This record gives sequence, structure tokens and C-alpha cells, in this order.
Amino acid sequence: MVTDPEGSLVELLLLSNSTNYGREYLAHAHEEVRDFLSGLDELVFVPYALSAHDDYTARVQAAVRPLGVRVRGLHREQDPLAALSSARAVFIGGGNTFRLLHALQHDGSLQAVREAVRRGARYMGASAGTNIAAPTIRTTNDMPIVEPADFRALGLLPFQINPHFVDADPAARHMGETRETRLQEYLEDNDVPVLGLREGTWLRVTSDGAATIAGTAVDGSAPGPAVLFRRGRAAAEVSGSVSALLTAGPVAAV
Repeated sequence: MVTDPEGSLVELLLLSNSTNYGREYLAHAHEEVRDFLSGLDELVFVPYALSAHDDYTARVQAAVRPLGVRVRGLHREQDPLAALSSARAVFIGGGNTFRLLHALQHDGSLQAVREAVRRGARYMGASAGTNIAAPTIRTTNDMPIVEPADFRALGLLPFQINPHFVDADPAARHMGETRETRLQEYLEDNDVPVLGLREGTWLRVTSDGAATIAGTAVDGSAPGPAVLFRRGRAAAEVSGSVSALLTAGPVAAV
């Protein structure tokens, strides 16, 4: 069985991004989303990572309407915590991770989402929504436009994720830090594995003990869908099953 760090069953679909260039929202992962939401007719959507909540919710509804799924925007619920408590599926979209975490902390939704997933609700995230499935948001790419109470996130996984992972361009003249450099800096102070998901890819976790990376990296020159970073080891290309990450040994405090 797949469990989160506190021992509960989890069903996760974590997308690196919600939109590929030239395609509609969620279109690149349409079949995976269809399979993930199979048997459901409703999901609760959390639009807090962007400021235009109604527009964002309408975009999600348009994407999943062909699947026969109705979307309830959490921001429109009279009792958001009750809506999460009864949800069979929760989707948290992308945007700014700091804004998202701040909002979830402010009204108690962070704990409510965590509890919903632990009792069996399916969790789908994209970008910022994928970031917060990890123990913390310390491997986000976003600017801290607001200040959350702390960086602790949902903790549905025992490792970190870096969505939108971008490989260094050997021909670039920019001399700033690459994404890999930034993640290696994180590992200098945090002994927690980091899964870098390239654009167009996702991580699926099922309650039968499997964690699988799928999708096709948008960058045609990329060697594969994802890169795994661990302290003291060379970065490693990974694809397919990464179930061993779900039972990784103890790591330093995050």
C-alpha cells in the first residue's frame, strides 16, 4: 500500500504544468486526468494560487466538463472546510506557490485538504498545486510575493518536487545559477530527495504501492521526463517506476 508520511493511503496525480505550448488547459494530460477522475462526477477546485478565482475555476470546468465532472470552486463555498471534508477529489491549480500556501494556511484549508486526502479523497495538483504535495515549498521556482506562516506544505510525499524543471542551455550566455545549481544548494542544507519534473510530465501515485512518472517532456532534446537529485550523488535521469522514493529512509528535518 502507498501511504503518506503519517501512514494513510493516498491517490495522487501531480502535473508539472497545466498547459503545454499551443494546447488547451490540461489537454496534454487528458487521458491521465480522465483515468484519475474515473467514476467521479464532481471535484473541489482550489484556485488560490491565482487572484482571479472565478475565471480560474471556469477554465478548469471547461477542461473537465467533457469527462462529466462538475467543478466546485472552494472560494464560493459558504463552508470551505465542510466542502473539503466531503470531497471525493480535490484539485489545486498552479500559480504562485507562496500565495497559495498563505491562503491555505489563513483559513485552515491546508489541514482540511491534508485530512481529506488521508481519508481517501483523490488529490490532483498542477505546478504550485504539485509543489505543496511535498513536505515543504522550499523547491518552488516562484517569487515570495506574500509571506506564509512557514514553508510546511501538505506532506503527502516524503520527498520534494520541482515542477517545470528546466535543463541548462550549454549555449546560453546567462551566467546566473541554473535550476540544477539551485536544487543542489537546497540539498546542501536539506537531506531530502528532489524530483525535478520537466514540462509535459507528471507523477502518478496509486494506493497499490506504485509511483510512476509519465508524459513526454516538451523539450525534445531532454533525455527523459524527470531528474532525481539526492545529497552526495550525481543527478540521475528517471522515468517509469519511482516507487522506491515512497519508502525512502529517514531524512533530515525540513
